[in-house]
Amino acid sequence: VADLVMAGEILKEVSELVRPLLRGGGGKPVGRLVIGTVQGDIHDIGKNIVVALAEAAGFEVIDLGVDVPPEKFVEAVRRYEPDVVGLSGLLSVSIESMKLTVKALEEAGLRGRVKVIIGGGRVDEEAIKYTGADAWADSAAAGVKIMLSWVGGGERGSP
Repeated sequence: VADLVMAGEILKEVSELVRPLLRGGGGKPVGRLVIGTVQGDIHDIGKNIVVALAEAAGFEVIDLGVDVPPEKFVEAVRRYEPDVVGLSGLLSVSIESMKLTVKALEEAGLRGRVKVIIGGGRVDEEAIKYTGADAWADSAAAGVKIMLSWVGGGERGSP
């Protein structure tokens, strides 16, 4: 477990160092992503990998952090008008939080404006049916490819 925590910290530090280089390509972002680890879960290594790869692929990324309640996702969608919402969670209970978040987007009248992708340890085809998400990914690279297909993104920094 300590090795995993250390790997997560290293990833955060390296991401901060290379972020300016990734953004240095200039030009308009291929799309905008709001992402977070859902309420009840604090695991963020997978989410942080998605953030790094999405930025490398040309997305503008708004990272809401961990243990994010549905209403914070709703506020972020209103404020940032993203193309994609990414819901991350490692724990079994995260699936329920993902469902509640998609429901909150629906109730706020925002669901039709965004694509929702889910990822994490307990996510599969059944999870998208249960949560109402548009897609799921079993790796960060696969998730970014799906998101690029949604926004018609090119191959810039393709994962």
